[in-house]
Amino acid sequence: MKHLLQYFLLLFLITTVCFAIIPAVHSRCFKDQQLSLLHLKKSLQFYPDPLSYPTKVTSWNSSTDCCSWVGVTCSSDGHVVGLDLSNETISGGIGNSSSLFDLQHLQSLNLADNYFDHEIPSAIGKLVNLRYLNLSYNTYFGEIPIEISRLTRLVVLDMSGSEDSNITSPKLSMLFHNLTELAELYFDHVHLSAEGTHWSQAISNLTNLRVLSLSDTGISGPIDQFSFAQLQSFSVIRLGFNDISATVPGFFANFSELTSLSLRSCGLKGTFPNEILEVPTLQTLYLSTNDELHGTLPEFPSNASLRSLVLSDTKFSGLLPDSIGNLKKLSLLDLSSCSFYGSIPESIANLTQLVGLQLGSNCFNGSIDSIRWENLINLVDLQMDGNLLEGSIPSSLFYLPLLTRLVLSGNQFSGKLHAFANTSSNLYSLELSFNNLEGPIPTSIFNFHRLQILFLSSNNFTGFLFSGPQQLRTLTAIDLSHNGLLMFSDGSYSTFPEIEFLDLASTNLRTFPDFLRNQSKLISLDLSENQIQGKIPHWIWSLNHLDYLNLSCNSLVTLEAPLHNSTVLTLDLHSNQLQGQIPTFIPFAVYLDYSSNHFNSIPSDIGYFLTFTLSFSLSSNNLHGLIPVSICNVETDIQILDLSNNFLSGIIPPCLTAMRSLRVLNLARNNLTGTISNFQVTEDSSLEILELGGNQLGGQFPKSLGNCTRLQVLNLGNNRITDSFPCLLKNISTLRVLVLQSNNFYGGIGCPNTYGTWPMLQIIHLAHNNFTGEIPAMFLTAWQVMMTTNNGSLSIVKVHLDHGARITYVDYSFEDGITVTSKGSQMDLLKILSIFTLIDFSCNNFSGPIPKEIGEFKSLHVLNLSGNAFTGEIPPSFGNMGVLESLDLSHNKLSGQIPPQLVKLTFLEVLDLSNNQLVGRIPTGTQFSTFPKDSFTGNKGLWGPPLTVDDKAGLQPPATVNGRPPNFGHHREVNWDLISVEIGFTFGFGVAVGSLVLCKRWSKWYYRAMYNILLKIFPQLEERIGIHRGHVHINQRWWRR
Repeated sequence: MKHLLQYFLLLFLITTVCFAIIPAVHSRCFKDQQLSLLHLKKSLQFYPDPLSYPTKVTSWNSSTDCCSWVGVTCSSDGHVVGLDLSNETISGGIGNSSSLFDLQHLQSLNLADNYFDHEIPSAIGKLVNLRYLNLSYNTYFGEIPIEISRLTRLVVLDMSGSEDSNITSPKLSMLFHNLTELAELYFDHVHLSAEGTHWSQAISNLTNLRVLSLSDTGISGPIDQFSFAQLQSFSVIRLGFNDISATVPGFFANFSELTSLSLRSCGLKGTFPNEILEVPTLQTLYLSTNDELHGTLPEFPSNASLRSLVLSDTKFSGLLPDSIGNLKKLSLLDLSSCSFYGSIPESIANLTQLVGLQLGSNCFNGSIDSIRWENLINLVDLQMDGNLLEGSIPSSLFYLPLLTRLVLSGNQFSGKLHAFANTSSNLYSLELSFNNLEGPIPTSIFNFHRLQILFLSSNNFTGFLFSGPQQLRTLTAIDLSHNGLLMFSDGSYSTFPEIEFLDLASTNLRTFPDFLRNQSKLISLDLSENQIQGKIPHWIWSLNHLDYLNLSCNSLVTLEAPLHNSTVLTLDLHSNQLQGQIPTFIPFAVYLDYSSNHFNSIPSDIGYFLTFTLSFSLSSNNLHGLIPVSICNVETDIQILDLSNNFLSGIIPPCLTAMRSLRVLNLARNNLTGTISNFQVTEDSSLEILELGGNQLGGQFPKSLGNCTRLQVLNLGNNRITDSFPCLLKNISTLRVLVLQSNNFYGGIGCPNTYGTWPMLQIIHLAHNNFTGEIPAMFLTAWQVMMTTNNGSLSIVKVHLDHGARITYVDYSFEDGITVTSKGSQMDLLKILSIFTLIDFSCNNFSGPIPKEIGEFKSLHVLNLSGNAFTGEIPPSFGNMGVLESLDLSHNKLSGQIPPQLVKLTFLEVLDLSNNQLVGRIPTGTQFSTFPKDSFTGNKGLWGPPLTVDDKAGLQPPATVNGRPPNFGHHREVNWDLISVEIGFTFGFGVAVGSLVLCKRWSKWYYRAMYNILLKIFPQLEERIGIHRGHVHINQRWWRR
């Protein structure tokens, strides 16, 4: 009876609760609110998205209760309090007169993920009962209405835009002033009109704020500590993709409830505070892409909550602590592109929840054999490429059940790949390139039945069973390049999978593989750097999807007929032995490289076949004749044209330089003639590189080149141009290389108002001209790139060819062979230009002192001022040029001592100070001791090794005054080397003269011998000696007695 009573009591309670709840869900809505919703539905427009379509409002109709409609929520008394129209493909906009704003009881409004592309209606401020407002991920434009500040009951406000949205915010302090109940604020991709600490101060009154998401909003740092001190409830802070440009504030560690911190790509500096990593509630930390942010990993406690730790592309460094194994909840660890070193700790096997492990591009070393990889049963993505890992690759990696991507490229793994059995069926990408693996590639690698990507390039593999891939129906990309492979087959190629990307460069191929005939889906094929001879087969042009074809660096001679029009977009045939006329059957090609072959003629109508071509290179062939004018008729905007190193003659077609789209024009090293004075460049020219060196062009410097506001490289060297220095280039701030060598330029190189000229200048080569006067110091102080200490390389010109769905990146190199002469040897600028800086003013008539400002060029590699008339001393500031490799000051009129500061130039390989007026002792030092005697000859006042042998330890070079030692002519010390010579001469002279005076017999013999010698040389003396003859005979008679 007691149990029965309890049963009825429970039943009564359940019934009461149900009757209390059901009316809240199924209460009939008010008629006016139903009509407002129906009017809203009628006014909406929808975007025709084939992947998404409206599913909510389409079910609304007047015959049903609006409280039952999808997306509508009602209160217990029938008022509409919630409206969710997210992801309904709604487009257009909602006007201020919309019936939406008649729903005055709305507490929740969600219009996210639609296609709204109008302004946000200001009438939104009428919905004063809203506690949740989500307008995110639309394409609104304009300013967020200030009327939102009236929604004082808001708890969640999400205005986040898409990355391409164009929405701005009014003054934040006005917008947020009344929203004191806000707990979650999302403004990602909204441009905020607040900088510095203003944005921090604007949110300081939101004391209930738990979530702050302001990624990519244009805010800047630093983060105001006082403002954030008012906000102690923070759980989530996302400030990524802003220009904070400051240190990470340590007070973030004071937020005791902090679970997520994202500061990606914020320009952070300094050292990251480790105490933030030690916050016990912290679950996610994203600091990636802050390349000036330093830090180390602390010892992690056993109760850490971290689930995601992303530090990629920062300067975090040090050892990976063994306590990393305490992060048992960690699912993502990304330390790629940092500076960690040492071994990977075995404790990493304790991270059994790990899904992604990315340790690439660090300096981890040692073996990974001892790690129990089999424990990481949840691992999906493992990347350890670009390290110094060695030993064999653990076989346990291939048996992880969920692993889909294994990237171990760019290490020092060695040994053979052993056979795989019972391997993971989920692996779709295997990348082992750039290691020291050897032996045949095991056929069991084809047991990975879902394998799509197989990259094994740059190893020492010796064999590959090419019929094996037929088992891998999903395989789409194979890279076996740069191996010593002997490819063999045990069956037919007919079942070979249809792959899309194949790279067999440098694999000892001698013929085109037969299986390629059936590759109808092939997009990219690279057979370069092999030993393929003979013809290019005609069937290769029939591969309908082939987009990229590289057959360069082989021994191909001809193209097999018939030549079908091909769909290839990028064709590289350089460095073969192809002959005859330039082919014209590639109508859709964007990139064509026929350089370094034996082609001998260009079709006169070539321009009509370059329909889509952006880059066209015919350099280093055997081309003769004129440049076809039809090249100017290219329908598309050709950007790169390289005809250098041929035998082309005649004038440069004026239409070439008038092409507005042309970015690179290289006609160097031909036999082009005519005047360059009329060279016409349009005012809106895109020209970045102009190479005309090594021709026979005359006239004056073309004035229209002043229109080339994007010009980076100008080479007019080795021509016959006669003009003064081209000051018209002084306003081209992008100029990096100026070569005018071996022409007839004259006069001074100073230009008026030159401050700020050429801040990017990397190379200036004016040798072998007739320039005169002094080098103005102001002219040099603007060359900022040369003054900076550059630890990396100075990147050379990169041309990006954008052609629709594909972008071709071209690193343009200078194949016209700019050379620098220093100390009789020529250094080829081709291979070193990307990191090269040079000043060559040699073989001119410059005079006056060498400007000391040159010593400020800390990144200068070569300085040649030889063959001029410079006077004065060598500036001691030259010792500041720490990376200088070649210094030639020979054949000038320099005086004084060699500055001892030059000893600091530890990279100096070539030094020539010969044929000047230098004095004093040659400085001694590690580098100076390697220079030969010829580096110092022609300076009469120089002494010390290697000119003279100095055995006196500690001997100091004498001081000089006006080029001479002080007290010149006065005895200071005995130089016994000189005295011994003088004593010997005096002694010998005394013996000879004394014998003549004291011994008569000796004196007679001497005089007679001398007389006979004189008569033999001058026989006329006997006739002309006159009265002196008797004197001689007297002597003779006296001698005979």
